[in-house]
Amino acid sequence: MIIFGLNAYHGDSSACIVVDGQLIAAVEEERFTRIKHWAGFPTESIKYCLEESGVRLQDVDHIAINRDPKANFLKKSLYAFSKRPSLKLVTDRLKNAHKVQDIRSIIAFEFKIRNSKLKTQIHNVEHHIAHMASSFFISPFDEAAVVSIDGFGDFVGAMWGMAKGNHIDVKHRTFFPHSLGLAYLAFTQYLGFPDYGDEYKVMGLSAYGKPEFMEVMNKIIKNGGNGNLFRLDLDHFIHHSEGVTMTWDNGKPTMGPVYSEMLEEKLGPSRIKGSEIEERHKNVAASLQQRYEEVLFSILNHVYEETKCHNLALAGGCAMNSLANGKIFQNTPFKEVYIQPAAGDAGGAVGAAYYVWNQVLGNDREYVMKSAYLGPEYSKEEISEQLSVNSEQLKKVNHRIEHIDDETELCQKTAKSIADGKVVGWFQGRMEWGARALGNRSIVCDPRRADMKDIMNLKIKRRESFRPFAPSIHLDAAGEYFEHDYPDPFMLKVYKIKPEKRKLIPAVTHVDGTGRLQTVRKEDNPVYWQLIEEFRKVTGVPVLLNTSFNENEPIVCMPEEALDCFLRTKMDVLVLGNFLIKRCD
Repeated sequence: MIIFGLNAYHGDSSACIVVDGQLIAAVEEERFTRIKHWAGFPTESIKYCLEESGVRLQDVDHIAINRDPKANFLKKSLYAFSKRPSLKLVTDRLKNAHKVQDIRSIIAFEFKIRNSKLKTQIHNVEHHIAHMASSFFISPFDEAAVVSIDGFGDFVGAMWGMAKGNHIDVKHRTFFPHSLGLAYLAFTQYLGFPDYGDEYKVMGLSAYGKPEFMEVMNKIIKNGGNGNLFRLDLDHFIHHSEGVTMTWDNGKPTMGPVYSEMLEEKLGPSRIKGSEIEERHKNVAASLQQRYEEVLFSILNHVYEETKCHNLALAGGCAMNSLANGKIFQNTPFKEVYIQPAAGDAGGAVGAAYYVWNQVLGNDREYVMKSAYLGPEYSKEEISEQLSVNSEQLKKVNHRIEHIDDETELCQKTAKSIADGKVVGWFQGRMEWGARALGNRSIVCDPRRADMKDIMNLKIKRRESFRPFAPSIHLDAAGEYFEHDYPDPFMLKVYKIKPEKRKLIPAVTHVDGTGRLQTVRKEDNPVYWQLIEEFRKVTGVPVLLNTSFNENEPIVCMPEEALDCFLRTKMDVLVLGNFLIKRCD
């Protein structure tokens, strides 16, 4: 039984393939198009999934997409009737909905197959149900409270339910125009970060401010009541009255402003992208993050009271808010939390596929996502060929190439370079699924050096100085360095670093004493675990600074992209599989 899952014609387009209940491959389209958060039809992702699984498109039994334009149709119709949106807005939405409903024809066209030859059954899965399925059905839980929170999908901003076995029972929907994700987006735009997916920048900035705007925040994002999880003061937003321009068609996704002039009246003029970040901006970010957390914990506590279940499966774009995720245990009764690495819209592809496999077809659950290495992998021969193809470019750099078959020796030499203060590009095995680099497409360096954060930002990443870098740590050492040692292989929770350890690993200690950790097990990634182990042997510290292998672009996927990034930045060492390439002084 072969099932394709798709997130199409939306930001972070993606595809996955499930064969007899096992997730064989999953990847975001941006890794192939090289356009961040690419929105459109994931043609290249589908091609990769077919190749990885060794099947033909004609062999696919079911295709599931994480959108259902027919869902909540009455609510949509009543709202449209009362608000009378512009003709252009309606036309744009109808065009997008038509594409989602006509997936069979689009696939046939893209892959040059006669429509009649494609016998695949198509399933449209409601957006937030796909989110919840993406977390619960691949979690280790037999039962769990499930919560999905993001911007909007199929006219819903948030949803929760109770899941058991192979069934999710939806208990509540928060309908348009109320959305916690959209509120966070509005303030992200206000703070001068207008690009799609910029919310993580506000999270990083919030640590530098003080929450002095809580009175305003409490009025804009209100606590729930009368069966509502929360409410927005809509005078501060325009998405419900004027609509929002959105572009989702085969390119970079864009969204117009969603906040109104009243927000500027309350908080001062909005920041222009690229202009100086003032103390006021830091304080707005801090206030927003605090209010987001308050509302999130209110939602989660309500869900716990309704379900009395200690397991939580969390999904949706808001589940990428690692600052809040790291405080769930302190602020709610939940004892176990599972969030998959692509919790945002890309993950809806996995959710849609497993919703069909488990809930629609009634199959038992077997697969648990314990690691995220589901993307393309390249052989020694393919890497060697790229080194040959790029030999002229490499000649421009004074360098030395070693081929090291022994993985322990490779890790030893790399760890020595890191301990000597070198910045290392680390390219191994299958690419990660989700937004985080987890040790296969990473840039790694020494967390003990206080100046390493500035070196990375200036030499390699060329990004805002306030953004933190993450620590990768052996799972069994997490409790020694962090105040919480709950496993997080997907780098989705921020925990306090113990005060006595902060001076030891300053490069991965944020200004508020926290770190967004990745716990590493030998069973999940033996080579990356060994690299950390060799660094521990040299330094006594079982931690590496880990950031994504890119420079203002999607994470590198192919060897040639890793080489290009190495050559155009001031990276010191590149480890491509078993090839170690070192710049010579």
